[in-house]
Amino acid sequence: MSRIAYVNGQYVQHSDAGVHIEDRGYQFADGVYEVCEIARDNIMDMTRHLDRLGRSLSELKIAWPMERKALQLIIREVVRRNKVHNGLVYLQVTRGVARRDHVFPSADTPPSLVITAKRTSPAASAARAAKGIKVITVPENRWERVDIKSVGLLPNVLARQQAKEQGAQEAWFVDPDGTVKEGAATNAWIVTKDGVLITRSAETGILRGITRTTIFDVAKKLGLKIEERGFSVDEAKNAKEAFISAATTVIMPVVDIDGVVVANGHPGTITLSLREAFFEIAEKTPSC
Repeated sequence: MSRIAYVNGQYVQHSDAGVHIEDRGYQFADGVYEVCEIARDNIMDMTRHLDRLGRSLSELKIAWPMERKALQLIIREVVRRNKVHNGLVYLQVTRGVARRDHVFPSADTPPSLVITAKRTSPAASAARAAKGIKVITVPENRWERVDIKSVGLLPNVLARQQAKEQGAQEAWFVDPDGTVKEGAATNAWIVTKDGVLITRSAETGILRGITRTTIFDVAKKLGLKIEERGFSVDEAKNAKEAFISAATTVIMPVVDIDGVVVANGHPGTITLSLREAFFEIAEKTPSC
């Protein structure tokens, strides 16, 4: 089945989808994006994702491309047209098409909106979670406003490529003092010997992940304690458990950091319990 994309008011064949060469997303990475998980015919945590989209747009002074309710309908329609029961839906908003100039174009320039959806395999994800993944650490080299979900992701791309080349699946950015910030496309977590979940505060320095936020709800349901604080690479290597979170991975156990095996080298029971409970706790919007 051919895929369908939504591009600036039209549903088009994915293979034919495109934007103008002077779209500011292409010229300047002048745009933002969101990715929602689709699970069992439901779009997960869509309210929180669109809340964060609104914040990112506001921080960059980009207008909403349309009313929020209309955007929700189009997201669901893209998922429906692509017959995605389990997968991801991606939406990107840029400042629009204008003559190339660093300053903003005129206020009447309409934002560009692209929405796509694709299928993923729950079985493949479950198999990866049963085995766990490896991460490497890399020096922090991104701009300070990582709290904005901007399409400017070149440092993240390079970090993820380095991870792949070293046989890992994710890279954690680390401050000069040795404190872990977050992954190239995920939030970073550890579990202490006492069973406390630790993740860096999202007030500054990291993206406030939507899956990360929902984990707080899941942890409360399971009676688990969370501390928002920094943790070092050494603390992570010596933790009881470690994991990453994102819409693209949900909750994924980490069993190796920079070649050092975490605990016994197998996914931890707390991590797996969070993963198992996530779907029941997260907000679910029927995709059709």
